Amino acid sequence: MSKSALPRRGLLVGAAATVIGWNTAGRSWAVAAGQGAPTDGPATADAVAALPRLDGSLVTDPATLTRFTGDFGHLVTAAPRAVLRPGSVRDITEVVGFAHRHRIPVAMNGQSGGGDPAELESHSSYGQATAPGGIAVDARGLDRILSLTPGRAVVEAGVTWAQLTDAALAQGWMPPCLTDYLHLSVGGTLSVGGIGSAVQRHGLQVDTVESVDVVTGTGRLLTASATTNRQLFEAVLAGGGQAGIIVRATLRLVPARRRALVFSLFYDDLAAYLGDQERLMAERRFDLQAGEAVLDAAAGTWRYKIETVAHYDGATPPDRDALLRGLRCLPGETTVVDQSARDYAFRVDGFAGYLKAAGLWTQPKAWLSVFLPASTAAAFVREATASLTPADLGAGLLLLYPYRTAALTRPMAVMPDAPVGWHFDLLSFPAPGADTAAMLRRNRRLYDRAVALGGKRYLIGAVPGMTPTDWRRHYGSRWAAAVAAKRRYDPAGILTPGQGIHT
Repeated sequence: MSKSALPRRGLLVGAAATVIGWNTAGRSWAVAAGQGAPTDGPATADAVAALPRLDGSLVTDPATLTRFTGDFGHLVTAAPRAVLRPGSVRDITEVVGFAHRHRIPVAMNGQSGGGDPAELESHSSYGQATAPGGIAVDARGLDRILSLTPGRAVVEAGVTWAQLTDAALAQGWMPPCLTDYLHLSVGGTLSVGGIGSAVQRHGLQVDTVESVDVVTGTGRLLTASATTNRQLFEAVLAGGGQAGIIVRATLRLVPARRRALVFSLFYDDLAAYLGDQERLMAERRFDLQAGEAVLDAAAGTWRYKIETVAHYDGATPPDRDALLRGLRCLPGETTVVDQSARDYAFRVDGFAGYLKAAGLWTQPKAWLSVFLPASTAAAFVREATASLTPADLGAGLLLLYPYRTAALTRPMAVMPDAPVGWHFDLLSFPAPGADTAAMLRRNRRLYDRAVALGGKRYLIGAVPGMTPTDWRRHYGSRWAAAVAAKRRYDPAGILTPGQGIHT
């Protein structure tokens, strides 16, 4: 379509005007003559690049832009100029291709809210999914489960893990890896990795992906797998949205078990806790394995909890004594709960409900998530917990559990150079009025210490001041591959600028 052949029907709907294209001179949206102007006002045809026709809509109303300005962390605000509500995958290819030609930033936004449309928000914590001055893509426009067959699911990127879990369970299947909170989009977690208590056996969620359909930064729609477009496949899984936008994924499923025997084991000695965690992982006693460090605010001391799950079918649960034999947990404090596998999978919903009722869900929160080699995990945990206060945690928690690095196979999910890693995940929910600037300084200090001890970061965390040197150190030997993929698939550098990855 020529620049002068501007479409007349609404392609991008603003609060008071129909936006018909992009003003290439003023670098702003252009509106039809005679209408109120949300940006620079009417533009002559020869200065306007017409937008493609869409199945969905591209909107600029203030309420929508405000919703896509922040994220779950409530630490960073970066307003887009427009939000794409796609009616099809083709809409994303058209808009990204348009954005590529005119150097407009674009980012996919998972927009999760626990199933409540009034609470939709991105679950990045430091602006990672924002599109400052650009176009935010609302993933809710791609929310269909396309097929569910034995051992396999094909879903659009905006499907949540909660949706997929319930659909799969209805047919006797289950995603092998689930995040603790399930109301997150498939595309969003695959873009960063997706970690949960099955990591010891199955790796990250990206390790269960068979193929993805991706819109590259030039607007091309490509299917990528381990055998087709492998460079793109490896670049987008845990790649932070730098090489393409995942729009569809084919995921592996495993047979579902009906029941979950859940053990909580308590420790007051860090060495015993670390040792038993690694022993349980090596012996593969349990199907799921997690843990946390728990601060006793009154005493000012830390305790440690292993949480493990043995799934089973039928009327007879596994032998509890055999599962716990030889462990050094505190006697008399072990708790065991027998519940449905679905109840365990959705266990965080109750906690989220409490946080929302208490007004803490929407407070600013500086999360920090790092991976440590087993050889330095104890030193890091002792240093970190010595400096953390009840105010740092608020109503949140500090997850701490091991995994086998060999189970993590996707190159962009960079991990410590060690056979065993430890996940240190500070998920704070501070009280209103907390000093977020101080918490960000704390995160930077802890991140720098983790790096000095051989650690890596998980991209969801809030780490301020990341420099090009920091990113090169983070990716290490995989830096060249990350740069090559960015230059090949997003040569204009428009995709997911909120990650702050300097290539």
